[in-house]
Amino acid sequence: MRIATWNVNSVNARLETVVRWFEEARPDVACLQEIKCVDERFPAEAFERLGYNVAVHGQKTYNGVALLSKAPLEDVRRGLPHLPDAGDDADDHARYIEAVVSGPQPVRVASIYLPNGNPAGTEKYAYKMAWMARLEAHARALLAWEEPFVLAGDYNVIPEPRDAAFPNNWQDDALFQPATRRAFRALKNLGLTEAYLQADGAEGAFTFWDYQAGAWQRNNGIRIDHALLSPQAADLLAGVAIHKHVRAWDKPSDHVPLVVELDA
Repeated sequence: MRIATWNVNSVNARLETVVRWFEEARPDVACLQEIKCVDERFPAEAFERLGYNVAVHGQKTYNGVALLSKAPLEDVRRGLPHLPDAGDDADDHARYIEAVVSGPQPVRVASIYLPNGNPAGTEKYAYKMAWMARLEAHARALLAWEEPFVLAGDYNVIPEPRDAAFPNNWQDDALFQPATRRAFRALKNLGLTEAYLQADGAEGAFTFWDYQAGAWQRNNGIRIDHALLSPQAADLLAGVAIHKHVRAWDKPSDHVPLVVELDA
């Protein structure tokens, strides 16, 4: 089972590019982020023609996540549970969708679009940290079920200096703040495996290049798209690939797909 994650930066604006990649890579499951459309505006037919079942949690103009699967999707959840007394009951951002991919070895998969949080030290950063706390709590609850699951998406976290071409340029950025990185480590320390580090781990493997200042041409990238696996999913891990070449296509997203392969 090949499970992909990709921040497409507007699925309708880049539909031709996205469909081209689906036809080339043929993932079994795809987690899309930043689709930037409400549910009824998601171009489901384009993917259904390729044999995919579609589940969407959209939002007008901003955010939005989707799950596409060749196998049926069951037990779909849209949005993270709220933490008691956390003050986040008004969170209406479309940033999380989860479902069970049915089959001989069912796998629970989530598509995640974690808040950017910039500028650091503002209400936007406080929202990012509260969202990460909610994700940690939900991951802890999922782990209690002792089933294979994959939390994949745009985490907006640069885990370590090695995950940026020029780490000093990110010192003041919300993606690289010590608190951000601690929260990401706390999530992994629940017992989750970061698929890329486990299956490859080579430095300089970035998943995002900004549109500005020739970042792509200079390979000024960062690694912020991740897939975290439960112990049961980690036991099935067979490989990881970053489809860097997609960034050179016409009308690309600023992110590229990350594909995790499970023996499931």
